Amino acid sequence: MPLPQIHFHDHAPKVQQIVEAFAHAIEQGELAAGSKLPSVRELGAQLGVGKFTVNEALDRLRGQHLLTSRQGRGHFVAQRQTQPSSSNWVDLLPQDLLSVLRRPMLTGQGELRPGGGHLPEDWLDSEALRQALRSVVRAPSLRVAGMGTPAGFLPLRQALQQKLQGDGLAVPVEQIITTPSTLQGLDMLMRLLARPGDTVLLDAPCYFNFHANLALHGVKVVTLPRGPEGFDLAALEQLLAEERPSLYVTTSILHNPTGHSFSAAQAFGLLQLMRQHHCHIIEDDLYGDLHPNPPPRLAALAGLEQVTYLAGFSKTLSANTRVSYVVAAPQLAANLTNMKLMSGGVTSELFEQLVYRLLSEGSYARHRKRMVQRLLEAGTRVEQWLRRCGCELPMGYEAGMFIWARLPAGVNGEQLAEAGLKRGMVLAPGALFGYEPGVGDFMRFNVAHCDDPRVRQAIEQLLR
Repeated sequence: MPLPQIHFHDHAPKVQQIVEAFAHAIEQGELAAGSKLPSVRELGAQLGVGKFTVNEALDRLRGQHLLTSRQGRGHFVAQRQTQPSSSNWVDLLPQDLLSVLRRPMLTGQGELRPGGGHLPEDWLDSEALRQALRSVVRAPSLRVAGMGTPAGFLPLRQALQQKLQGDGLAVPVEQIITTPSTLQGLDMLMRLLARPGDTVLLDAPCYFNFHANLALHGVKVVTLPRGPEGFDLAALEQLLAEERPSLYVTTSILHNPTGHSFSAAQAFGLLQLMRQHHCHIIEDDLYGDLHPNPPPRLAALAGLEQVTYLAGFSKTLSANTRVSYVVAAPQLAANLTNMKLMSGGVTSELFEQLVYRLLSEGSYARHRKRMVQRLLEAGTRVEQWLRRCGCELPMGYEAGMFIWARLPAGVNGEQLAEAGLKRGMVLAPGALFGYEPGVGDFMRFNVAHCDDPRVRQAIEQLLR
């Protein structure tokens, strides 16, 4: 059998060069399916390497399903598997315009992402993350075998306890439960607190995955318009009396998509009405750390018997840092821990130790301070630019990642987003965030991405 010709160089290990050469030969059909390779000794002699190098290369090729081995008979080129045309999972998903526009925001597709929900990679402290990860991997405290504890890595929960105390929420560590994401935390809370047919209140507009998640639980969703002044309390009281919702899911600080935060007065009025009508609040505080001077959290004002608190680090550290947490009343925290254990939702201790190290060594606080200031500066520039483009900003720009803007008269948000997607640009039209009349005139802009001159130029071209 003719083997691939390999001219070894010093830029990569010999094992890697052998694997790449054989993989290429197999994929190109130069090594026919079913053909037998020479023995390990013969391969080593022909390639000029030792048997350990040959065995390592063969193991990797088997791991890539390019070779098979048969006891006592040697190694053979594997049969190539053809994929059915229907194997592309995207083809099996809904193909309506809003679904098509939503997917790039969840998958990372698109070179330019003014509608994205995360910060650009060059805004993140990647070096601190890498250093912390290397330290965690080398630390003897990392358990390689087994899995994380159901409630979460205790030192991390203790660090979160200190962080929460600084945010005005003093709570025992037993009531802090880690989750892989805030959305998974919400999903578990819905299973514990709601039943099919219950009424749940959402802001209008709101994060589109809230609608999608609640639909999975079979609840009735009722929305209440959220404007610059918060809610019309009289309208809210009437809605509570008529619909009798059992839960209200909201983001109190730097709301997605509007960037609005409840003032203390708005929060007190809201909490009083919710208490009177026995409506429990789930507070999503995923963006609070992006605010330079955040107002009080609802959970800090009302306590955990009335408000269950969700937060995480995907917006501040990295979307790949899958560590979030729930802070709940004692019985609910115990039930949540039990549900994590039953549903396989135990979080990765590797990531929990990573976040713990960043919190305890001060890296997170320094990164947060730099990021908040940078967002404020970018937000001011983007706000001025949007106004020059003819957009109206009913909420203005307060802080954080998002600006909610009404597009110039005659511009359709969905059509604009569709045109942008064809150019490799991800936009977030208002129709993604609600169904109410007029929401289609709006668009959510990520100030970090929109501070890029390439993005501004591309959007200006679309608006012409």
